[in-house]
Amino acid sequence: MSESMIAEQLARLRRQRTAPLILELDLTDGVAEGPPADPVSAVLTMRRTRLADLLDGLRRARSDQRVRALVAKVGGRPIGLATVQEIRRAVEEFRDAGKVTVAWAETFGEFSAGNVPYYLATAFDTIYLQPSGDLGLTGIAMQRFFLRGTLDHLGIDFQVAKRHEYKSAAEQFTERNFSGPAREATERLAASVTGQLTEAIAERRGISAAKVRELIDRGPFLAAQAREARLVDELGYRDEVYARVRKQAGEAAILQHPGRYQRSRALAERARRLPNPRQCHVALIYAAGPIRRGRSGRGPLSGGAMGSDTISAALRAATADESARAIVLRVNSPGGSYVASDTIWREVVRARNAGKPVVVSMGDVAASGGYWISMASDEVVADAATITGSIGVFALLPSADKALGKIGVHAEGVTTTWLGSAGDPRRPLDPRFAALLQTVIDHTYSDFTGRAAQARKTTPAKIDEVGQGRVWTGAQAKERGLVDTVGGLGDALKSAATRAKLADGYRVVYIEREPGRFARLLESFNAQAAGVLAAQFDVKLAPAAVPPRIVRDVQHELGWLADMSERGKPFMALTHCSPASPPQHGGLRNEPETAQVQNRGDPPFAVQHEPHRQVPAIRAPSRACYHWFRRAAQPAMQFWCNHAVQPLQRQQPARSGAMVTT
Repeated sequence: MSESMIAEQLARLRRQRTAPLILELDLTDGVAEGPPADPVSAVLTMRRTRLADLLDGLRRARSDQRVRALVAKVGGRPIGLATVQEIRRAVEEFRDAGKVTVAWAETFGEFSAGNVPYYLATAFDTIYLQPSGDLGLTGIAMQRFFLRGTLDHLGIDFQVAKRHEYKSAAEQFTERNFSGPAREATERLAASVTGQLTEAIAERRGISAAKVRELIDRGPFLAAQAREARLVDELGYRDEVYARVRKQAGEAAILQHPGRYQRSRALAERARRLPNPRQCHVALIYAAGPIRRGRSGRGPLSGGAMGSDTISAALRAATADESARAIVLRVNSPGGSYVASDTIWREVVRARNAGKPVVVSMGDVAASGGYWISMASDEVVADAATITGSIGVFALLPSADKALGKIGVHAEGVTTTWLGSAGDPRRPLDPRFAALLQTVIDHTYSDFTGRAAQARKTTPAKIDEVGQGRVWTGAQAKERGLVDTVGGLGDALKSAATRAKLADGYRVVYIEREPGRFARLLESFNAQAAGVLAAQFDVKLAPAAVPPRIVRDVQHELGWLADMSERGKPFMALTHCSPASPPQHGGLRNEPETAQVQNRGDPPFAVQHEPHRQVPAIRAPSRACYHWFRRAAQPAMQFWCNHAVQPLQRQQPARSGAMVTT
């Protein structure tokens, strides 16, 4: 590489380090709640912004003088209303720090409902709409399909045992339309959500709430009509929006995604100090999807599910980790198995009994079993639009004997007791079994209300008044004493850190689920992926010597290593590996080892790194060590590590079904 090319590259890197920044956000593909739970989820969410990265990136950018503006494209794939409220708060705090905020959309709904994306856009200083677009401010609609007529044609019947009348999840199989209690609960939710949207739009657009309600009744609007009604500020195309933002931020400003910005800042902070495995932190655990027994995973029809074994193991790991001083459980679940919910509830109680503060952050939905696993925590934090409550129980029993009879199939068998074939969908439901099941449901509801009363420091009768299967928004639940605080994930993390008496700048550590077999198969291709990145970023790695998890981290971070590469400033590359032969007698090798670091075109030289250090690993049979390589940054480097990789062996819990659902 010639000296002129090196000088040009260094000059470009210096400009990248000093130029103003415009954070560029595209929300049209939606937002990912947490780390993907399986390979299919990873593929489906690969283009989506991760909520935690977005929130942390905007938090860091508030105090960064280089960051001048935020421009966001909204619309497209639906985002949950509670998630939108979290993003709105982060944007408002960014805006209040004196930064420029601009939202733009090609269309808000294209003559369909665009209420939620427009609600998000109102958090920005300026709203642009493409001249050919429209604003679908049409009000809230909550609809449900009812399958009773179809099931009658098929000859399939469902028997439901529930407590109480507001527990309406099974009505889509047993009814032809809304029951009275279900309609009442749905109308109450719609009114609460409409009120939240109306107040926010009125406040941000400087018009009265009555005027906003009038505009909702008149919608949707063409682009020119929306500007005339003061619902948007300007009409313009993407190039015009970006030209206006660059004029405000500076012509030399560089575009950067908030997630990439956050990771680059976090990596730079780690580079300025040696990592300390014992540094105190807040453990963050994601509990998302319907709750079932066994491990978390993805079903062919149900999508991602929360397994009690997986979440319980994560809670036990965080409880046993001395460095984890507090736990935040992020719950986004409509409920599920009663037994699985109770298993997770117990681990929350054990964590608190061990002296670890546990704070629950509710996402878009934390109802029924989602509320069950939340209620034992020190504090429950919910967004104003979170759907929660649903303190109730139901069991759904199918009976397909009529459908089988239509095609000439009849079932017969021999049992030693009447209960042996009870609940068999090939036979008519035995009334004795229905009565027995109702007894179980009554016991489960009594258990639910009793524990909720103990957690909320009230009586079961008071819980029953707001229970009976009723669902509430987070704002309504706060008024009724079911949650403690209206806020988002950031508020929950702050509360957990305060309870643990952690200083500002505390770390947040994700407790991720163990990879499944297919995920481990995908990891086997990390060498090819690393080779592609090496060619792209002019950095050469020895993939066979680096464990798959670190290769993924390097793939994630290489794109913004340039942000740290100011000449003369040291930086640190961190690898985590396991020796092929663990030291005997439980000891650790103390001799220093060397790694070759070579700039292309220059002779190699040796850099010493520290001896092996033991770090805790859950159920890991091998020793683990950290290696630190420190030197002045250069445009291109090569690292070698002569340790072989020893994969972790983990148990495979059994999986089984569930009957009673909360």
